[in-house]
Amino acid sequence: MSVTAIANISWDDALARLPKDALPASLAAFWRARAEAGAPMRDRADVLADALSILASLNADAEVRAATLLDALIDIEALAVEAQIQVPERLHVLLEGQRAASRVWALHRSHGGGRNPEGMRRLLLALVRDLRVVPIVLARQLSRMRAAWRLPADEQAALARMTRDIHAPLANRLGIWQLKWELEDLAFRVLEPDAYLRIAQSMDDDRVGRERFIQMVMARLRDVLAENGIAADVAGRPKHIYSIWKKMQRKALPIEELYDLRALRVLVADVPTCYAVLGLVHALWPPVPSEFDDYIARPKTNGYRSLHTAVIGPEGKTFEVQIRTRDMHAQSELGVAAHWRYKEGSSAGGAAMDKRIAWMRKLLEQAAEAAGEGEASPLQGIDSDLVEDRVYALTPKGEVIDLPQGGTVLDFAYAIHSMVGHRCRGAKVDGRIVPLTYALHTGERVEILTGKTAEPRRDWLQASSGFLASSRSRDKVRAWFNKLDRERNLQAGRELLDRDLRRMGLLHADLQPVLGKFNATHVDELLVLVALGDVGPSQVGRALLELERERQEPLPAATAPARPPAASAPGAGAVTVQGVDNLLAQVARCCQPLPGERIAGYLTRSRGVSVHRPDCAAFLRLAGKEPARVLPVEWGTRRSGQEVAIRIEAVDRKWLLKDITTLVAQLGVHVLNLHSEQTRGGYGRVRVQLQVRIADFGQLGLLLARLESLPGVDSARRA
Repeated sequence: MSVTAIANISWDDALARLPKDALPASLAAFWRARAEAGAPMRDRADVLADALSILASLNADAEVRAATLLDALIDIEALAVEAQIQVPERLHVLLEGQRAASRVWALHRSHGGGRNPEGMRRLLLALVRDLRVVPIVLARQLSRMRAAWRLPADEQAALARMTRDIHAPLANRLGIWQLKWELEDLAFRVLEPDAYLRIAQSMDDDRVGRERFIQMVMARLRDVLAENGIAADVAGRPKHIYSIWKKMQRKALPIEELYDLRALRVLVADVPTCYAVLGLVHALWPPVPSEFDDYIARPKTNGYRSLHTAVIGPEGKTFEVQIRTRDMHAQSELGVAAHWRYKEGSSAGGAAMDKRIAWMRKLLEQAAEAAGEGEASPLQGIDSDLVEDRVYALTPKGEVIDLPQGGTVLDFAYAIHSMVGHRCRGAKVDGRIVPLTYALHTGERVEILTGKTAEPRRDWLQASSGFLASSRSRDKVRAWFNKLDRERNLQAGRELLDRDLRRMGLLHADLQPVLGKFNATHVDELLVLVALGDVGPSQVGRALLELERERQEPLPAATAPARPPAASAPGAGAVTVQGVDNLLAQVARCCQPLPGERIAGYLTRSRGVSVHRPDCAAFLRLAGKEPARVLPVEWGTRRSGQEVAIRIEAVDRKWLLKDITTLVAQLGVHVLNLHSEQTRGGYGRVRVQLQVRIADFGQLGLLLARLESLPGVDSARRA
């Protein structure tokens, strides 16, 4: 079709390129009417029609092509809602993905491109829920590049940079070679016109001539292999101009010394047949002695295996022949880490991203096979349920920073630079202030607020505090404190541990018996480990509680012969009373023990068994008077939660109560009562009494630690 004919394609012609029943009739009519009325469109009709033709060549299903056409009309979903026309849910996800891709393009354009193209590519793949969007954006970009000659020079350059940085590498990773080669050549022609023209003129024939030559030698090799009884698949391709230029740059060679401008690939069943084919090739055409590589006997470091040889073919033209088994070829084509990272020279990656790309490449292959056999496309209705293992957030300048899943704004600060993390005092996410424990989501823009001096806090190292999710960030904080002298670390460790043990009622406990659990030989050594974040204070407290539980000897029961342990009454649900059946058990209000703490029971005269902490003053007084009423009890498996009173001492500032309740809600703790009052004689200070329902002792420790980390809070402990 001529350029003039293409340019004269109408919107109606573009719509006619969809498979039948791809769109509801009402939606198709609405789209055509708006397009013909001059509504804002992303592309010309001929560019859109070309994109739909490209997708058809990729065996894209009807939904993919329908979503491509719909998105050409800007704000299609909003306009359809106004017109009371429904967009099917199956198309909504694909439209949403194209909008996400548009946001990435906008970022790339607004910052001139090239700053972090790998980050942009990974951000795109993370934002797209349905990976069928990726072939859509590739097809649309290729159709735009084909028509780029109409655009002003600066717009052509911007489009070409985006193609080079994002689209061509994505096509490479997905194995869509026909798109990859054309995208690279078109971008290269715009960005490096002189180099493109020089290489094109230096080649001894044009691309059509090279393709004709490839077809000729392929036919000759097939005949020779058949005569020798070798079953093989033979394919060929002429090297495209951008790939030639990259190889010239990488090897610092002139074009005359490149022997793989044309190449054949031969796939056979096993390794012995590979070497048999090599002998036939060398018998058919004389080899170039210095251009033989045996990557089967000596595989590349990325696992690539194949025989490579260069030969002098008809008309004195050299070409390369690659010989490998079908298994080697499958690994080369679908082994993501062994293929696209090698081709792009990239070390960046992640297990989930590799998995997503390999999964998509397999689906594209299956789609091609299904189309050849007249079956339904396996891409039909597929949604990607693969979870990305990284989070991609943006700096105010559009730089992409990748973090582990659950990464916080403090992790983000340390990912930028160690000193940015050390000086971090706060953060804004998409313009709103957030706490340092805020877990980021892909696509959010983060601004780090810093102080003048580096003042990292030791509680950042505690996993329970939730400040850091990245081990690299914790290593940077730990390195900072490692530089401090031993006395300061001892003092800091003692303060951290005392604060946590005081919350648990274990302030004066002997630490000597638990040193072995932390590979410490002395209490001071344990304190340094706590100061550096290698051991959490809550770990020490838990170890002390477990030790006390092991030491506790069963006390004699108040009743006659012991029976097997029986659960308490349904109302208690969480306590087992040993030796006594059908007794009501209730948690004492005086000390309110929590699941996980040591407990003891006291048989009351009218209220069943009252459960206390062993160090409770009321329990010790009762046990001293009537020791026979003391019963051994333990926590059962059914824990419905326990009410706990917490007292918070803080500066009376704005939004204090809001911050407290928000934090409690984030931890999934149920608030029963909240009361605040100004403290006597303390102007500007407030005491908050909080009654909550706690699941277990670990949740209480986490809640207290998080409450104390709030700005203006001096202490948070059990009342």
